Amino acid sequence: MASTTITFSKPLNTSIQIGDTAYYVSTGSSGNFTVNASNVIEIGPISAITNPNSNAPTITIDPSLIGNGSVNNAFILFSKTNCANMSSILGYYNEVKVASNGDGSEHEEIFQVGMDYFVSSK
Repeated sequence: MASTTITFSKPLNTSIQIGDTAYYVSTGSSGNFTVNASNVIEIGPISAITNPNSNAPTITIDPSLIGNGSVNNAFILFSKTNCANMSSILGYYNEVKVASNGDGSEHEEIFQVGMDYFVSSK
């Protein structure tokens, strides 16, 4: 399959990276709103990003999964793989269980427990 280059008219989101997966959804109008006109469709992995902070940035998707479809006037979005872009704990409640690999015959101590969190409700 051939690669596809998409040019935008505004700077790209600062968190976009090579290796992220690009998607698109066709849009339509309903009253004064722009709405989804179809399902979200995967374009493919982003293999190049050019001038991300300019008013004419481009992304290259190689190979493209668009086929005969068109991304003109579509909403383009991207996602990251969670194996390389792990975040802190998300949500309101979390539970932690601390267990020992020992048989319980000896006294064991925990010297340090650390935690990181991310406020996801703002």
